Amino acid sequence: MKLAVAQINCMLGDLAGNAAKILSCADRASQHGAALLLTPELSLCGYSPEDLLLREGFYRACNHALFDLAQKVRGIAVVVGHPHEAGGKHYNAASVLRDGRIVATYHKHVLPNYSVFDEERYFERGAAPCVFELEGTRFALGICADIWQEHAAQRALEAGAQVLLALNASPYHIDKQVSRYEAVRDRVGETGLAVIYANLVGGQDELVFDGASFAMDARGKLTHQFASFEEALGLIEIRNGQMLAGEIEPAPKHADSIYRALCLGVKDYVGKNRFPGVLLGLSGGIDSALTLAVAADALGADKVHAVMMPSPYTAQISLDDAREMAAILGIRYDELDICPAFDAYLSTLSQPFAGTVPDTAEENIQARIRGNLLMALSNKFGSLVLTTGNKSEMTVGYCTLYGDMAGGFAVLKDVSKTWVYRLANYRNSLGRVIPERIITRPPSAELRPGQTDQDSLPPYDVLDGIMACYVEMNLSIAEIIARGYAEKDVRRVVKLIRINEYKRRQSPVGVRITDRSFGKDWRYPITARYQDDF
Repeated sequence: MKLAVAQINCMLGDLAGNAAKILSCADRASQHGAALLLTPELSLCGYSPEDLLLREGFYRACNHALFDLAQKVRGIAVVVGHPHEAGGKHYNAASVLRDGRIVATYHKHVLPNYSVFDEERYFERGAAPCVFELEGTRFALGICADIWQEHAAQRALEAGAQVLLALNASPYHIDKQVSRYEAVRDRVGETGLAVIYANLVGGQDELVFDGASFAMDARGKLTHQFASFEEALGLIEIRNGQMLAGEIEPAPKHADSIYRALCLGVKDYVGKNRFPGVLLGLSGGIDSALTLAVAADALGADKVHAVMMPSPYTAQISLDDAREMAAILGIRYDELDICPAFDAYLSTLSQPFAGTVPDTAEENIQARIRGNLLMALSNKFGSLVLTTGNKSEMTVGYCTLYGDMAGGFAVLKDVSKTWVYRLANYRNSLGRVIPERIITRPPSAELRPGQTDQDSLPPYDVLDGIMACYVEMNLSIAEIIARGYAEKDVRRVVKLIRINEYKRRQSPVGVRITDRSFGKDWRYPITARYQDDF
């Protein structure tokens, strides 16, 4: 028999649209001779509905959409993920639709409640396996986290399954596919069941789902690997309960996968929220240059507007490089001189500032003027403002509230400065869009004469290493020092992380590419006295 994997990009809450997409995939799969279509986790409603799952009306709407979809399914069996209410309890479920009916329903056993997941907040745990037979092969259902622990797969084996169908909404982060392979091979080794892993694709707020659906046979050999970061309808043939070898799509390398994740995150956030386009402040520096490249690749040049806002401290080479990059990409580009506004602010503040030495207050005025201008343009024309700050800056508060943090979507929020340089070089390897001088110049906010980032921060390789240890690996100060970092640098960075939580809490949502971003999986108090001394 043949079966198909629908690796689809669902619009959260668009029940009719998602159902139509599933039906379209079913029709195409049937034309290719498939007897079964497998869709991702919660494919009917999109993942994750979050607190929509606390509304009874949402379950009623999903239930109505499920019955309507079931009635339209003919000539093929369809496995669809959906929220389910039964006996006054709520479940993350998957149902088998066939010949106009719902013939079986499975409730997810393992509810993840870590990282970006809060499923215990919404769902009850299932306990029973779900096995059904189709054309002589016995299939069992499992949902996402069920594949990461052994008991759900073991129960499927005990119920007579030959092949485990795993519906997933597994978000991307660097090296996530390696972890998926390891988990599935563990289940195959324990049970001898072949596994077909269908994953969601698309951007949903800070999360990006990379697709990359795959299949492994009963020996743990990869037999199929479908495309990453794009929709796909993959076909798998099973003969005598065994999967035949099929399509193996090469997995993208690190820089490629990160860049594609950023592009997909921007494309779907802008498109799904119906913004007509984006605008950003282009400074002639590397962060705004990379952000611009991502935006143009994700949306097309016609939907991108860059604004250069020079101050008294903007270098001529910054203007030259910004103009050159805008010309290369063919995007709309404007220059708005902030010197008159800056002078007006200084004049207004001359009395209260009298007798003080210029410092970050005057520097931040420039950033806030720029943020104000960008938001005015956004209000007038409807475009979404993209902020350009990176994770390294967000970690230590090297950013200005209501200035460079002003905007609606933070493209580089989870991208360290080290990765910003790597990604800029990667993008240029595909075709030069970022002037080389932007990449090779020492980074500077250009808010005072001769300023560089390293006037205020440790070298970025040091900062990013400490950040990765503390933020992404949860290591203690002592453990980080033991890795070879200077104690003064470690304590300085950790202190900056602690005292700048209030800034991060006010930052816009941004694409998650690591396994610990400053988003749903970072929940530290703003008001606290605890210090990491151990």
